[in-house]
Amino acid sequence: MTKAVCVIKGDTVQGTVKFTQENKDAPVTVDYEITGLAAGLHGFHVHAFGDTQQGCISAGPHFNPHGKEHGAPTDENRHVGDLGNIESQGPEGPTKGTITDKVISLFGEHSIVGRTMIVHADKDDLGQGGFEDSKTTGHAGARLGCGVIGLAQNL
Repeated sequence: MTKAVCVIKGDTVQGTVKFTQENKDAPVTVDYEITGLAAGLHGFHVHAFGDTQQGCISAGPHFNPHGKEHGAPTDENRHVGDLGNIESQGPEGPTKGTITDKVISLFGEHSIVGRTMIVHADKDDLGQGGFEDSKTTGHAGARLGCGVIGLAQNL
């Protein structure tokens, strides 16, 4: 089993995202707990670079090694980093949940280890919103918090 962790930091948003994968062919389990989010849906994506020198902006675009359009986690045509939305009940309590994804991996040349996880201000429209940036970013808005995904010894 391989484990990874990401510590999310932003001006008002913080938390942890934990990743586990049994083997290279198994899906990845993503457990998250994030505080400081406004009520509603928030885009949740793995971005291409593990670079936060200029805050979340230097993480680059969504991780997309296959050159596909932005989509929902269940779509065939999606970026590897497209994990959809997480839903917050508001800033008073943590936003917690689990996602299982068959496209991201902690193994191989397209591993997400060393890349950046970002929580966005707005809902990811899953490429269906009709906005100019729907097919690239899901029109998910500002980058509220981010962190580099690293290998973990224990979770």
